[in-house]
Amino acid sequence: MSSRPTLRFADHGALARGTFAVVVLVSLAVLFTPASGVPSAPPGVDKVVHGLLFAGLAVSGRWAGVGRWVLAVLLVLYAAASELLQSLAVLNRSTSVADLAADVAGVAVGLLAWEALARHRAARPT
Repeated sequence: MSSRPTLRFADHGALARGTFAVVVLVSLAVLFTPASGVPSAPPGVDKVVHGLLFAGLAVSGRWAGVGRWVLAVLLVLYAAASELLQSLAVLNRSTSVADLAADVAGVAVGLLAWEALARHRAARPT
């Protein structure tokens, strides 16, 4: 038995899974909107959006009960695939290593935030 604090899948049930599903759907809309539908923004804002989006995926995925390492690997693969798919002619967007780095940083921040929350929750008296 591990002494590491965890929040389990059953702790939050349908609300957690539903939240994760909504965040996944939002990510699909944000990442795969054709270039013509992407609003203009100051330089760097897209990196913030990428980071926040993937942090949200990481936190909501952990809340839904997806294991830390499984989620990390799946989200990094999703980030890489999304960057490659954005270069398709139909989307008319560009592949960016900086976007991928922002995605991976977001995953790390989200997973670390979840661990901090789990530790805080475990330390609270019941």
